[in-house]
Amino acid sequence: MVYQEDITLQTRGHRHLHDITDDVAEVVARSEIRAGVVHVFNVGSTGSIGMIEFEPGLAGDLPEMLDRLIPPSSDYGHEQAWHDGNGHSHLQATTLGPSESVPVRDGRLVLGTWQQVFHLECDVKPRTRTIVVTVIGE
Repeated sequence: MVYQEDITLQTRGHRHLHDITDDVAEVVARSEIRAGVVHVFNVGSTGSIGMIEFEPGLAGDLPEMLDRLIPPSSDYGHEQAWHDGNGHSHLQATTLGPSESVPVRDGRLVLGTWQQVFHLECDVKPRTRTIVVTVIGE
């Protein structure tokens, strides 16, 4: 059985980290799938999905680390071609990736106590994001 829903997020722009664990859990519950996997996918090339202990320290540390590793710069090829200020945004989102999969057991997400699903906005401006949540199982 396959069940799919979209989650819509409004972000504040670059570095906005959003805990979507409860939203994903609600989709899993509505799916009525008891055992399987849920796949969470960000539509777009400047946002990412990941797993983290969602607490204020790490919520600041992760985007800060990405800005140190892949800082805003006019030197990126994307920036030289498009001049839109988000070459680093594409690279940051690609580094983290657009999706995560989580096991489903007894109709619930199988996550550790300190493990949450997040969306990170890497683009330089606020965006309306679509997150596709697909639950597969029985």
